[in-house]
Amino acid sequence: AATKLASAEKLMYFCTDQLGLEQDFEQKQMPDGKLLVDGFLLCVDVSRGMNRNFDDQLKFVSNLYNQLAKTKKPVVVVLTKCDEGVERYIRDAHAFALGKKNLQVVETSARSNVNVDLAFGTLVQLVDKSRGKTKIIPYFEALKQQSQQIAAAKDKYEWLVSRIVKSHNETWSNVSRKMQPSPEYQDYVYLEGTPKAKKLFLQHVHRLKQEHIERRRKMYLAVLPQAFDALIPDLDEIDHLSCAKAEKLLEAKPDFLKWFVVLEETPWDATSHVDNVENERIPFDLMETPPAEQLYEAHLEKLRNERKRAEMRRAFRENLETSPFITPGKPWEEARSFIMNEDFYLWLEESVYMDIYGKHQKQLIDRAKEDFQELLLEYSELFYELELDAKPSKEKMGVIQDVLGEEQRFKALQKLQAERDALVLKHIHFVYHPTKDTCPSCPGCVDSKVEQLLGSRFIRPSERNQKNPLPDSNVDRINLVILGKDGLARELANEIRALCTSDDKYVIEGKMYELSLRPIEGNVRLPVNAFQTPTFQPHGCLCLYNSKESLSYVVESIEKSRESTLGRRENHLGHLPLTLVLVNKRGDAGGETLHSLIQQGQQIASKLQCVFLDPAAAGIGYGRNINEKQIGQVLKGLLDSKRNLNLVGSTSGLKEPPDAELRVALCLMCGDPFGADDVLLPILQSHTYRPAPGGGSVLL
Repeated sequence: AATKLASAEKLMYFCTDQLGLEQDFEQKQMPDGKLLVDGFLLCVDVSRGMNRNFDDQLKFVSNLYNQLAKTKKPVVVVLTKCDEGVERYIRDAHAFALGKKNLQVVETSARSNVNVDLAFGTLVQLVDKSRGKTKIIPYFEALKQQSQQIAAAKDKYEWLVSRIVKSHNETWSNVSRKMQPSPEYQDYVYLEGTPKAKKLFLQHVHRLKQEHIERRRKMYLAVLPQAFDALIPDLDEIDHLSCAKAEKLLEAKPDFLKWFVVLEETPWDATSHVDNVENERIPFDLMETPPAEQLYEAHLEKLRNERKRAEMRRAFRENLETSPFITPGKPWEEARSFIMNEDFYLWLEESVYMDIYGKHQKQLIDRAKEDFQELLLEYSELFYELELDAKPSKEKMGVIQDVLGEEQRFKALQKLQAERDALVLKHIHFVYHPTKDTCPSCPGCVDSKVEQLLGSRFIRPSERNQKNPLPDSNVDRINLVILGKDGLARELANEIRALCTSDDKYVIEGKMYELSLRPIEGNVRLPVNAFQTPTFQPHGCLCLYNSKESLSYVVESIEKSRESTLGRRENHLGHLPLTLVLVNKRGDAGGETLHSLIQQGQQIASKLQCVFLDPAAAGIGYGRNINEKQIGQVLKGLLDSKRNLNLVGSTSGLKEPPDAELRVALCLMCGDPFGADDVLLPILQSHTYRPAPGGGSVLL
């Protein structure tokens, strides 16, 4: 049945969010006359109102209920503003409801949105009995449940915002449109409303901006010490300047704008410079902040400490140089007590002093070794009576030490006896085998320096051969001297001839060469044993040995052959390619004797500047075990050397005499204060120079 309401012409508005926004909705008035009403919500304000008596309100509500009861419609008592409710008012309201036919009471708070839906749901259940009975929850229990529900919805909504919003420049309109379909957004807006959702969004954006500003600030402060190091590295310039005066000094530096940017608006974190990530220069107004001032003070302190540490290092080095207790080889543990004091320990770590001391010791030791080497050269007569293997006996070493023992240069290496003995042995080895490898100045040996210098000044014959191959009518013939003792030369010559054709020709890489062999086993100063005859011009020499005596014979024969041609215009034998070969005895596959022969052979080969082949390395054997492939390699090497000799004399198109008109012999001492290039460059820069025949590296 219709019920007539006494509220005609009053405003009727519908607000989907909350009260207090009437002006935002279309204004409608309650209709006049009877309306179809199914039930009533009888609201009682249980808060403490200004100038309002709750008992009077309760009387008004009681009279109103009497009128509603006449309609026979369901009535639910709704206690409003329970979030500010007075306990007595709530108790009296419940007593009122209990006295009116046990009316159902729902405690609500519109501001907190607690039990509002429950109030309507309870009335609906009374109107429609088919619906299940609604459980009425007290306000504080409902508030607790709703708080938990809101907290869970808030967490999900904040997660959604953090996932979608990554930049502090995002706008609410854009982001809310993206979040509209998400249940996390819908649930939170339903519980808390759009304004609170927007508020959380703005808080998140503000947090992102602050984090961005803080990252930029940290980056600027990290770069600021580098700017100080680049612009004001001199302590004398800023030692007594405050940070404010240092700012003016910075502005005057030529590279100021490379490190800093002066903004028209300040502070920098409130300008668009915050978002200019490509510009990494430091905003100059950052210098006025306390962290920047602290970094400036730290820069000053660092420069002062560096100066003090440099002074301590310098004082320590001077102390080392003047201290009589510091000798070559003295350990740091022994020297520390003589040279350290409290000031040193205060400013520098011990590792720094150990490093300085180690470098100083190296200088002392190097200088002492040089002086000791000079001492050995002054006493050269002590080393003349040694054997070929240059291994002095214990008695001989004792004699050497007795003679040198009174010299101060000998005593200087007292704490380095092992290195001192090694220097003596190295000197002995150099005396008997003076090569660039055994030179005390290696790798600064003059021979090595000259080879490098000449190698960079002209094209090697082998390289020139690849670029300009020239025909040679005599290149198909190989004249080989085989030097040996006690039948070695003859037997090997027979073995090689056995590999030749019937007309003494040998095949190398598919080409036939005429091979002429001259075995020599006697005194090379006799014409019958000479390397060169009117009808035999040697292209190379194959030197054989199988004992210490046969090795001595080879060395003496080579030296005698070179001496016999020294000073001649055609000194072909002085640069004859040599190959030294250890011929292994039958059945002697190893042992100390073989090892010693190999070592001696290597030393002699280094002294003679020739190729050394041993059985293990090259496969050369004696007798039936001779390797045809290895013999071919030896002959091929001699063939290449022969070609190079021919090419050296025929390079360039200039008409030159077959030999140089002027020969200059240069004597340089290893360790001289001037280099080989100082002596040789004036000659090498001449347009008419050429390398000597044979490819010698130290003769022009």
